Amino acid sequence: MNSKPRIPLADLAAQYASIKTDIDAAIAEVIANTAVVRAKAVPDFEDDFAAYCGAKACVGTGNGTDALYLALRGLGIGSGDEVITVSYTFVGTVEGIVMAGATPVFVDVDEDTLLMNPDLIEAAITPRTRAIMPVHLYGQPCDMDRITAVAKQHDLKVIEDAAQAHGATWNGKPVGGLGDAGCFSFFPGKNLGAYGDGGAVTSNNADLVESIRRVANHGRKDKYTHDTIGVNSRLDGLQGAVLGVKLQHLDEWNNLRRSRAALYDSFFESTTIRPQGLSDGVLPVYHLYVVRVPAKERDRLVEALNGQGVDAAVHYPVPLHMQPPLKGMQKAPLSITEQVAGEVISLPVYPEMTDDDVARVADTFKEAIGAQ
Repeated sequence: MNSKPRIPLADLAAQYASIKTDIDAAIAEVIANTAVVRAKAVPDFEDDFAAYCGAKACVGTGNGTDALYLALRGLGIGSGDEVITVSYTFVGTVEGIVMAGATPVFVDVDEDTLLMNPDLIEAAITPRTRAIMPVHLYGQPCDMDRITAVAKQHDLKVIEDAAQAHGATWNGKPVGGLGDAGCFSFFPGKNLGAYGDGGAVTSNNADLVESIRRVANHGRKDKYTHDTIGVNSRLDGLQGAVLGVKLQHLDEWNNLRRSRAALYDSFFESTTIRPQGLSDGVLPVYHLYVVRVPAKERDRLVEALNGQGVDAAVHYPVPLHMQPPLKGMQKAPLSITEQVAGEVISLPVYPEMTDDDVARVADTFKEAIGAQ
């Protein structure tokens, strides 16, 4: 039996301990003011997060899936429209599209970066295409220059699914301000995570954000006047307060994630272990550190790591086009997507990891796979 302490995939308890005084004070202030739904902490966070993303405005939402839905609805995308995206992602990406009444159209991912392959977008465009939704998966931005160029040429909207990429940049510009709208999740395990569900839409179009804000608040113009049938998807005050505190630490935490990833890279250099490739011009934030291994070895390796006290995991083993509700919607080959989904393993990466923790994970993994 392994006697060493477990190394979790993430350690939210350690994160809380490091900022406990400020978090507790922020939560206590919201409760003391008895304005949990409409607490001042929410607009304060929205302003700060918009500035952080290089965007003009931000609206908090109930979760990241709602953020995608609300952004699409705000841009007038719905029934009969198509949205180009990827199948190798969390189901929330497609849920937002389907909730808006639109149809997802999948393109394959790049062999190296595991992100949307810009070379395949043109062939997926039809007269019904209204938008492209790139997914900044695992904290690495997609090639936004090429994606936005195609979108501009065909008069398409671009909605960034930045649910895993808080603080990442493309050619020095933060995600969330690179398209018509940026959509974020603040699920607790994210780089910027709440203590419950939460999300946000950022944009350089302030009118779009205000339109989304009304729809997300029951379509209200004022308390009892409703311009449209909306939904109830607001960021609550407690989560706004938590996020306001955490945002102050996000750059430091992301830097620590990058240092842990760089250490992993050094341990895996000259082995058969293949980390996610990086595009030129990206500054990733390593929401997850993923590596590729032979598909026939994956289950054994995950079991071996877990048996040695290392919490490895597999993210997105079944691509969305192979999920029961979405079968039959595939229009083009997704061979790389299907291959990658069978090969990836996520290793622990979080700011509180020590160098010794990283070395232990790497050594355990290399021993299990027989890497030299």
